[in-house]
Amino acid sequence: MEKITLVLGASPDPARYSNKAVRSLKNKNIPVIGIGKREGYIDDLKIIKGLPDKLGPVHTVGLYLNAFNQKEYYCYILSLNPKRVIFNPGTENEELAELLTEEGIEVVSGCMLVMLACGQF
Repeated sequence: MEKITLVLGASPDPARYSNKAVRSLKNKNIPVIGIGKREGYIDDLKIIKGLPDKLGPVHTVGLYLNAFNQKEYYCYILSLNPKRVIFNPGTENEELAELLTEEGIEVVSGCMLVMLACGQF
């Protein structure tokens, strides 16, 4: 079974770190889904707006939203029951981290791009 990575806060802007993360995941042949505030594309990957269901088994959620903008996704992230959630720099959120930990979901504070580049993903 494939391990899907969900990038929450995906942006079509190539200068954004979420965009770079999606491209890095794709380059490493890691299945990726991008959810953003606006629809658009990262290369050939369509960014989904909203809260899609039937994504398949999500292994990792990479956060690219600040703590305030994460609130509307709490229940959604928990419903996906990922194995881990990566809080990228600037996305740290103690409240969400506690909710995830209570559900047995691994919480990682780190940079997804660095993890991918160093083979620690």
